[in-house]
Amino acid sequence: MRGSPLARLLLAVYALLVVYASLYPLAGWRDHGLSALEFLIAPWPRYVVAFDVAADVVGYAVLGLLIALALHPRLRGANAVAVATLAGAALSIALEATQTYLPVRVASNVDVLCNTAGAMAGALAGRLFAAWVPAFGGWRARLFLPGIQADVGLALLGLWVFMQLNPATLLFGSGDLRHLLAGPPGTARAPEFFVAIEAVTAAANLAAAALLASAVAAPRAPVRRLILLLVLAALAVKTLAFTIILRAQDSFAWLTPGALQGLATGLTVALIAVSLPRVARLAAAAVLFMAATVLVNFAPPNPYLAEILKLWQQGHFLNFNGLTRLVSLLWPFAAIGYLIVLAARRRDEALL
Repeated sequence: MRGSPLARLLLAVYALLVVYASLYPLAGWRDHGLSALEFLIAPWPRYVVAFDVAADVVGYAVLGLLIALALHPRLRGANAVAVATLAGAALSIALEATQTYLPVRVASNVDVLCNTAGAMAGALAGRLFAAWVPAFGGWRARLFLPGIQADVGLALLGLWVFMQLNPATLLFGSGDLRHLLAGPPGTARAPEFFVAIEAVTAAANLAAAALLASAVAAPRAPVRRLILLLVLAALAVKTLAFTIILRAQDSFAWLTPGALQGLATGLTVALIAVSLPRVARLAAAAVLFMAATVLVNFAPPNPYLAEILKLWQQGHFLNFNGLTRLVSLLWPFAAIGYLIVLAARRRDEALL
């Protein structure tokens, strides 16, 4: 039996996300004169927040699961659980020790315990899921192209779904660099202007992501059904984000007139464009991503989004928001680079 390259790739990506979220905002570094491991022998905190405990356990449970799946089949059973648990504990201790030098973070022995417990729980789940690895490999082989390049594309699509957790962006919006390119405030705009901007941005990004998915799909795969599942997953995550981070009654606050128009247009374009030749799909996806990113950065801030975010008390979500914001910012540029690599490889194969 062979291991899963996709599991190892997802583990690497997820570990980087954990590191960034744990050390966000990566500013204000200073030495307090204490040992970096002093927190391990510190007294138990007087107050333990249930939300923080749950977040630590769940976050490292995913890490433990991915470690166990990445180790399979070289390590199985109790050995895989032990290695995954120790790896999760080691990463947690290292990150908590590093937080000692960040004034806005607090190193905590409770966090280490919760993270270790989460890693063990995830590893135990991975022990159960390992039996499904061969079936997953067969499913992946039937639906998607073989090789590491297709795995990278699947990881990018997973991150596209993940970044919908950020409520600070309109539907499918990404690549926002306006905080770096800030200029003088523009003139007031009519509501119809912002509706059109959101509709075009959502449609372009949706169609481009769908074309990217079609580029890594196997020749006989049900591409249109895969695209519908991808979009439904993204919308479910967006709704979940608004439900948890804002309020239950705001679960569908993202469903604006512009978002509705963008969804309808983007899906229509995507379901038609998947019939194009693969090279044309790669080129169209890259152009759509570039156009949507340019539009996001040149459009003025949406006042509706500003009103929605007034309801958002970041609190415990501050670090998580920094993570989703980073992914949202970098994702379209990574996707464009990936599409260029695929197109170049296609050209080289044609020349051979």
